[in-house]
Amino acid sequence: MYTELSGVVVTFLLTVLLAFPLGKYIAKVFKGERTVLDFISPVERFIFRFCGIDPTRKMTWKDFLKAMLTINLVWFVYAFFLFLFQGKLPLNPDGNPSMSPDLTFNTAISFLVNCNLQDYSGETGATYLTQLFVITFLQFVSAATGIACLVALLNGLKEKTTQNLGNFWEIFVKTITRILLPLCIIVAVLLAFHGTPTSYDAKDTITTLQGDTVQVSRGPAAGMIAIKHLGTNGGGWFGANSAHPLENPDYFTNMLEMIAQCLLPISMIFALGFYINRKKFAYVTFAIMTIGMLCLLIPTMVTEIHGNPAIGRMGIAQATGAMEGKEVRFGPAASAFWSIVTTIISTGSVNSMHDSSMALSGLMQMLAMMVNAFYGGCGVGLLNYYIYVIIAVFIAGLMVGRTPEFMGHKVEAREVKIAALVTLLSAFLIKGFTAFSCYYLVYHGNADWAVKPSTWLNNPGYHGFSEMLYQYTSTNANNGSGFEGLGDNNIFWNVTGGIVMILGRYLPIIAPIAIAGLLANKKYIPESAGTLKADSGTFGIMIFVVIIIITALSYFPPLALGPIAEYFSLKA
Repeated sequence: MYTELSGVVVTFLLTVLLAFPLGKYIAKVFKGERTVLDFISPVERFIFRFCGIDPTRKMTWKDFLKAMLTINLVWFVYAFFLFLFQGKLPLNPDGNPSMSPDLTFNTAISFLVNCNLQDYSGETGATYLTQLFVITFLQFVSAATGIACLVALLNGLKEKTTQNLGNFWEIFVKTITRILLPLCIIVAVLLAFHGTPTSYDAKDTITTLQGDTVQVSRGPAAGMIAIKHLGTNGGGWFGANSAHPLENPDYFTNMLEMIAQCLLPISMIFALGFYINRKKFAYVTFAIMTIGMLCLLIPTMVTEIHGNPAIGRMGIAQATGAMEGKEVRFGPAASAFWSIVTTIISTGSVNSMHDSSMALSGLMQMLAMMVNAFYGGCGVGLLNYYIYVIIAVFIAGLMVGRTPEFMGHKVEAREVKIAALVTLLSAFLIKGFTAFSCYYLVYHGNADWAVKPSTWLNNPGYHGFSEMLYQYTSTNANNGSGFEGLGDNNIFWNVTGGIVMILGRYLPIIAPIAIAGLLANKKYIPESAGTLKADSGTFGIMIFVVIIIITALSYFPPLALGPIAEYFSLKA
């Protein structure tokens, strides 16, 4: 067990050690300073000329959002039609069928918004064509979209007074060419050399030691798995995701994929400090997010290592911990670490089945997605954190009896209303759609809705409720992981899940950029003796308390009906 724990510690420390210099490099990229990858500039200029884009054009926050939303709509239409007709298109050696319209709707939205929820099984539900030219493509552009939106916010914070938040197209293209693509090449090569397939061949037939004949899916998976983690996407090439032996062959690849999914979210925190020249603020932010992560991680690791108390009361020893739904090659400690990191970061990939996690672990996983601001996804994690910062600034200003200010700009009613609306919206989406699902399940339990609602849940009682609550928590947080005891590939879940994914992605992006644009356009106020220090430990504690209070007030009732009730029932 000590070996497992040391593996977790080493993985996290390696991530931080790599993230710091990467953060400095990212800041240089977006500042326009010289970097080792400047030789890519001719390729970028060709892309701009070919697309008729002026990368020097200044954009207000409204222009920035218009560009982002327009191209995202184009990508949705592109993805929708390829999924809908994939069975008739080339690069389909296994003969996989086209998706139904409702599944197409859900899947196109899912990968567009960086959620990567899969209501289908990876190797049988998609073809090589859609895996590469739709899913992998969207994993690049959705991650780049999130980072570009964060850079727009940072541009608003960096300047004293400005209407220019940067050019979306320039930031977006540089994110792919200078950051995502080089990192993915490195990770993909390492995965390929450790056994992840890169072949375009169809399924292979093998004979097991027991003499059984098994069809094993293959495909050019290494590149997709690299960007799914580096871009905090999470969709698996194979249905079992990173619990699959070809997607995650050994402990080295397990560490590699863990580092990959943490790398950019943590790097962007350090990049924030270098980019706006407020390193202390970045360090305070990193400390608060790390403390939040540990508050979720430690209970999860403890409960998974100690095993299931119900099994313990039967007199059965659990020397290796709670192993249901876990890979023996990884163990409970590494699996618990992955389950928390993948939910706080919004990656959503899994190396164990979350539906088999202990009740307390399920609670921590859902809390991680409900907060959605401890590291978070590529770019959007800091955007979500910024919403909490605005609310904390407002409350702190009321407490000391002066107009709230943040980095030289007054935070007034309009900005606070936008921030409050976003926090209320997330709670409304999660609780509202969970309540609607419960209502539909109870009152239409035997109705014929593609799949009868009475067959949705493989588990009754508290855990069944948790399965539905987890689904909407995951879709709202653009996470994509699930309690897979839920039968979700039907019209009801595909449509409602798609709606929540759209709202849960774009409104929390639009709001911070709007706030940043509004604040940046105001007159700059020099710091004085009464200015609230945004980079102080006291203000960091204030933000952490605000996160805890908002999350507790918003989500305690549904959590009490699900994982908390299940936890106490196991203890009874």
